[in-house]
Amino acid sequence: MCFGWSRSRWLVIATVLLANLCFPSCRAQTAQPVSGSVLAIDGDIDPGIAAAISTIQAIDNHAHPVLPPPNDSTDRNFDALPVDNMEPQTDPVAWRPDNPQLVQAWKALWSFSGTAPLDGDGMKQLSAARAKVKAKQGQHYAAWVLDQAGISTMLGNRVAMGPGLEKPRFKWVPYIDALLFPLDNAVLETTPDRKQFFPLEERVRALYLNAVGLKTAPATLGDYLALVVTPTLERQKAGGAVAEKFEVAYLRGFDFADTPRSEAERIYAKWIGREHADPAEYKVLQDFLFRYIAAECGRLGMPVHLHTMSGGGGYFDIAKGNPLLLEPIFNDPRLRKTRFVMLHGGWPFVREAGALLQKPNVYLDISQQALTFPPRTMATWLREWLETYPDKVMFGTDGYPFSDSMGWEEATWIASRNGRRALGLALTGMLRDGEISRDRARLLAEQVLRGTASQLYGIH
Repeated sequence: MCFGWSRSRWLVIATVLLANLCFPSCRAQTAQPVSGSVLAIDGDIDPGIAAAISTIQAIDNHAHPVLPPPNDSTDRNFDALPVDNMEPQTDPVAWRPDNPQLVQAWKALWSFSGTAPLDGDGMKQLSAARAKVKAKQGQHYAAWVLDQAGISTMLGNRVAMGPGLEKPRFKWVPYIDALLFPLDNAVLETTPDRKQFFPLEERVRALYLNAVGLKTAPATLGDYLALVVTPTLERQKAGGAVAEKFEVAYLRGFDFADTPRSEAERIYAKWIGREHADPAEYKVLQDFLFRYIAAECGRLGMPVHLHTMSGGGGYFDIAKGNPLLLEPIFNDPRLRKTRFVMLHGGWPFVREAGALLQKPNVYLDISQQALTFPPRTMATWLREWLETYPDKVMFGTDGYPFSDSMGWEEATWIASRNGRRALGLALTGMLRDGEISRDRARLLAEQVLRGTASQLYGIH
């Protein structure tokens, strides 16, 4: 696509895109408009940039797709720590049932016209409209959802994949937090949220132990590493995993000290199989295990994903999730072969996260931000990232089954539109201020929406 065309020709393109009210299917080798209607109606976005962004089929760096029917109603593997049973919190406006963008998503996805929030009858009608589409699409349903959002490939952050979430449209990113916590975790259940979370982690740990033929963790740290941790990572990579995910910020802070192996071996031997492990010593062991897992991921060529945004739940420890606490990890020469991705861009620490991109092995994405913040708000810090380290920034949605009215489908669709619009606003500002050319704007759009992820994960 040539950015040297006249402004009048771009306005013609934008007018055509305005008529496109939904995302078309992804067609290989063909540039199809994706979200032109959203971009073209915003007079603050350059029409040429809008047209370019609308044709790019994205790679979604982070999301939680749900299995299609008949497994959708029983699927709980979309998250190791589902947040739907936590104590009430103050939800962001965008997650509430009266979010007006839900109306647009319902119309585009299900041809359903309703007013948010829906009453009981409205929810029944929405469920019926969804069921009709699911029945029509069958096992292709999840891929159909990606088509509507203009996404060619989605990285599915799940405990396990399943029917309908196959390659090449879906890539697997499993969880590895459970192996950080091999001891009795009762001492770590310090909040109502963590009282729910640690039993869930122990369920995942049991799955990993069973997969290597064990019922309990070995008696020594050496055997735990050799018989459980490394084989689990290798098995997941062989099973198609392209990265490993830590949502450890829900369970403890990012303050990982550099623990000598001898000290970790002493603590492991002292407390394995016993109740009421000393919390301070347990943390020291976790610190060692985090570095060991990260190093193994580097050896295996799997990036490490880290939740770095204020998380769900009223007890989430925001201060201890500051990504600056990860700087000693990023600076560790032993971990320079490991590539780290700060999921969700670190909000509220967006500048701190941006500064960390100077580390040669650190990246971030806009997942969840694109669902939580209006595009104009997000565009402010997105522009700053693009002005400094544009080759380290990736698109993502964090499509997730948040509620009955906003399933992973609506979340993915809304986040894709918001993310593209924020990108359009940021690039337009840079273009009009003379920071970039039109060709450079096109390249940056391609880079953010798919190019960097393509290189990082080998997705072609």
